[in-house]
Amino acid sequence: MKLPMCSISIKYVFIVFGFLLNFAAYAQEEKAGASAQELADKLANPVASLISVPLQNNLNYGIGPFNGSKYTINIQPVVPFKLSENLNLITRYILPVVDQRDITGENTHQFGLSDATVTAFFAPKTKGLIFGFGPAFLVPTATEKVLGTEKFGIGPSVLVMHQGKGLSVGFLANQIWSVAGNADRADVNSFYTQIFMSHSYKSGASLGVNAEITQSWEANTTMISINPSIGGITKFGDQVVQFSIQPLIPVVGPHESRPDWGLRAVVAFVFPGA
Repeated sequence: MKLPMCSISIKYVFIVFGFLLNFAAYAQEEKAGASAQELADKLANPVASLISVPLQNNLNYGIGPFNGSKYTINIQPVVPFKLSENLNLITRYILPVVDQRDITGENTHQFGLSDATVTAFFAPKTKGLIFGFGPAFLVPTATEKVLGTEKFGIGPSVLVMHQGKGLSVGFLANQIWSVAGNADRADVNSFYTQIFMSHSYKSGASLGVNAEITQSWEANTTMISINPSIGGITKFGDQVVQFSIQPLIPVVGPHESRPDWGLRAVVAFVFPGA
């Protein structure tokens, strides 16, 4: 078996797809259809006062000159803190676990943690136009040299979006500069933005699309992908769970790191009463 984790992830994607095919029928049995849509809208808002633990599975093939493959699961808990009646602090953590083959060379394999990103949004309580701002941190948690930067970084982050019932449109962005770490490694000077739009339904189903843009000023490279999505909300017992699946369509990127195609499946454990 050349790609054990990738094979597992493909099986996992089909399981998720099966849930998505069945969640609509399940949702019709739920009496609180309106609350399902409200929850879907909150999950579309990155600074909603809602505890969630998304597990974002990313599978990419055809990377670089060795036609490599890469499976990344991003563990992404979101934890809000109430600072006052009109101000929340929303903390978002991204810890990637990576399994890659034939990326750094032919017949090579790396597995382990990559660098973590921690973002803190100060989010005033508003309706309609929503915004948040705060610091973003790059934390060198990589367990293998090629999976991380060996740099600690910091910079600003911002979110601006408009949300009405059933419709969410906006963008979030951060710029990170390295400020400490291994002097023999390249400095980090990276900009990331995600532009998103989603529409929710009474059942908790959602359709959307987002564009992800990563610009490395140090390496002078740009990565852009377009990612349509379909999702839904269901329950396992009392546990609320959101599923979504997205093809990852690469548009721009350097040959050595741009995949030919990709797929993303997300399972988010939601705690509405938190």
